[in-house]
Amino acid sequence: MSPNLDSAIKTQVPALLLRSLFGAGRRDEAKQPVGRRRVFVQTETGCVLGMDLDRGDSAHTVKRRLQLALNVPTGETSLTFGDRVLENDLSFIRPDSPLLLTRNIINRSCSTPCLCPVSKDFEQKDCSGLVEILGCSSSCAQVKRLVDDVVNAIRSGVDPVPIDSGLGGSYYFRNVVGDRVAIVKPTDEEPFAPNNPKGFVGRALGQPGLKKSVRVGETGFREVAAYLLDHENFANVPATALVKITHTVFNINCPVNGGNPATAHDQKQQVNSKIASFQQFIAHDFDASDHGTSSFPVAAVHRIGILDIRIFNTDRHAGNVLVRKFNGGTGRFGCQTELFPIDHGMCLPENLEDPYFEWIHWAQASIPFSEEELEYIRNLDPTKDVVMLRRELPMIREACLRVLVLCTIFLKEAAAFGLCLAEIGEMMTREFRAMEEEPSQLEVVCMEARRRVAEWEPFSPAAEQGEDTDFQFSMDMLGEYNDVIRSPRFNGSGMKGSSFRSPLSKLVESVNEGNDDHEDRYECDRVFYAGLNTPSVPSKTTGQNGNTTRSAMNRSADEQLPSSMGFVRLSDMSAEEWSLFLKKFQELLKEALHERARVAAGQRMKQRLGTSCKF
Repeated sequence: MSPNLDSAIKTQVPALLLRSLFGAGRRDEAKQPVGRRRVFVQTETGCVLGMDLDRGDSAHTVKRRLQLALNVPTGETSLTFGDRVLENDLSFIRPDSPLLLTRNIINRSCSTPCLCPVSKDFEQKDCSGLVEILGCSSSCAQVKRLVDDVVNAIRSGVDPVPIDSGLGGSYYFRNVVGDRVAIVKPTDEEPFAPNNPKGFVGRALGQPGLKKSVRVGETGFREVAAYLLDHENFANVPATALVKITHTVFNINCPVNGGNPATAHDQKQQVNSKIASFQQFIAHDFDASDHGTSSFPVAAVHRIGILDIRIFNTDRHAGNVLVRKFNGGTGRFGCQTELFPIDHGMCLPENLEDPYFEWIHWAQASIPFSEEELEYIRNLDPTKDVVMLRRELPMIREACLRVLVLCTIFLKEAAAFGLCLAEIGEMMTREFRAMEEEPSQLEVVCMEARRRVAEWEPFSPAAEQGEDTDFQFSMDMLGEYNDVIRSPRFNGSGMKGSSFRSPLSKLVESVNEGNDDHEDRYECDRVFYAGLNTPSVPSKTTGQNGNTTRSAMNRSADEQLPSSMGFVRLSDMSAEEWSLFLKKFQELLKEALHERARVAAGQRMKQRLGTSCKF
């Protein structure tokens, strides 16, 4: 039996005060003055509050309303919208935008009160709908139909079902007949987020997450971005949108009203509003890890790979490719197997790191692109994609958009040069040699492009005039650095006080100068793992009341996060520098592709000569 969503915990916030602070619900939208818009403010502990903004409202007004309604201290806090810190002017904020309130102090804790005002009067105004789509355009018609199905099911007493697998909180939402129609992933239940239901907590929203270039609470809009960038459903990404959704099934770890964490019984009676990704559920037979890949259509693998390259997917393993079999019929490409890529929360990182493409090892990835696929790649326009994402997901960070532009340009150039999917993926992937992580071929090109930008006269007045800085790209250009990097002089285990630095280390330091998140010196005696380092499953103990508790619930995320290395940054360049960087990047990329072809041809010649000499 579904809990009564209209029954809620009483708070000390008077109903009249709430009415005056937050205005009427959506049912009164027709009476609202022109210029009023509804936004959703999320605290770093996951609490969500919907409110109406007038044209003259400022960040101070929003903070004051939060303080009165939630009893949240707003001193030393910042109201943010993606990269922007909001102050007086909020006129550019679009309706239904999610804002984030973060504290400016360094030490953040999940013990900060997460106060959810859920009086009956407040709920009718803050939760005018059980599911509200945030910033959705006409392209979300399919999602809107799914939302209607879910809302009807909830009102009919059909409850969602928590999903046990994975590191984050996720839920199956069903229709009135009980069929799964959507998967919902709250942003504050991601790994390391404050309300993660599986014990992986310790970070506030906006801090580095499993991947240090993907912040906690920001995987949801990346899921939406992947769907929006899958033009014409080319790769089969399920329909996805960002929503504000309300239900008692969601998890809350943080204390309510400053008291003890809610018991299981109390939590079931508590109505919780969340900002979450809402994705169409795809009925499937298994995922790619449970089945041999030989039956996968070549076109399906290519299309998923094209998308992964564009969005620099750092987590494309076989488990997030769903497989549907057709018995007696055929699927999309005339085959009996159809693929659906899911779980794109780790795409579009803020910096280049080591991606993971499972399909590199599949035979289909070594087959050349078809003419239809090449035509699709040629028609990709990164500039239009950036404009579209800024319109649909205005909270997306500029660094993410730059990664998209860079990778789309790289894909277009590499495909036009004749590289297959596996070769393109290999150029983006780092290698480990002697237990050291080396930059990918893509990163090497970016590093040299950044060096040229830094030496460009308008940006570096101190650069020596007339110096010859011509760069001859070589696929094994790091070979001259490798012996030096591993030498005792470089890693600090040899000559004391030596000031020697390799050219590569100088380049890395010049890129990361002024970045507090990276070390001042390039330490090559460390092992940097950019891949997913899954934290150990928290141990469970049984309390005196028989309830299961997680002993690792509040452990520090610093102990669980993997180290990672960023060889090149894109976010710290000005608009002029970024434009010049792209120009230099394209010039160097052409050299890199020609050099790769030359080296590959030489290797093939050696293989043929070696074979012909056998008797």
